[in-house]
Amino acid sequence: MISFPYCKINLGLCVLSKRNDGYHEIETCFYPVPRTDILEVIPANAFTFTQSGPLVDGGIENNLCVKAFRLIQKEFGIGEVQIHLHKTLPMGAGLGGGSSDAAFTMRLLNNIFQLNIPVPRLKALAAQLGSDCAFFVDDAPMIGTGRGEILTTASVDLKGKYLVLVKPDVHVSTVEAYSGIQAKRPAHSIQETLRLPITNWKNKLVNDFEPTIFKKHPLIQQVKEKLYSLGALYASMSGSGACVYGIFEKAADLKRDFPAMDYWSGELK
Repeated sequence: MISFPYCKINLGLCVLSKRNDGYHEIETCFYPVPRTDILEVIPANAFTFTQSGPLVDGGIENNLCVKAFRLIQKEFGIGEVQIHLHKTLPMGAGLGGGSSDAAFTMRLLNNIFQLNIPVPRLKALAAQLGSDCAFFVDDAPMIGTGRGEILTTASVDLKGKYLVLVKPDVHVSTVEAYSGIQAKRPAHSIQETLRLPITNWKNKLVNDFEPTIFKKHPLIQQVKEKLYSLGALYASMSGSGACVYGIFEKAADLKRDFPAMDYWSGELK
């Protein structure tokens, strides 16, 4: 069985407070983006995992697809499988590609072995693998709170808008991103801000990671500013970077404006 794990962008990302467990309380809006990896899972006599496309760092057992399989196997006693992952989504981009691969592995296993796992439990299992994994269990925009695993429906619809994703050749670690954060509660929630017209988002819908990351990696800030200069209604870094996105009213082919960078554009669904 084959599926196409999609990625996400963050519409705003506020770091609210530091938790006792070392994580941070956040508020964000996860929005699904139809740029995908390709994932195949089939029953087998012995477990195998193979990968094509850009290689994910780390050994096989550290791959999130494999971790997802091991977790479901432990919980439900399923048989062995063959997993093949073809990567096209850029890594270290803030797009949640690895988290999506893990969640879609669980979704495929649920279908293949007819486990009938209720959605709330599937989300809880996915959340064990990463803070944003649970988002990829549903196919809809969600407000994420807690570590990002507490999800509620988001009142935002960007269908028909066009998205441009640009990832400069920069790596931003999560540790680096959080190192400069000063947690605070904004005057207005992201959910409230998203109810405003998109033309009002520029100075109101913020990503708290941007000030720190832009100082260390000015190229990322330059990409954001260029997207605005090219007509973006709204532009932001996604997650902790390094990918930057721009939302446009009409189709935009800007690849030549971002030479030597990972580039994608498409219509939001």
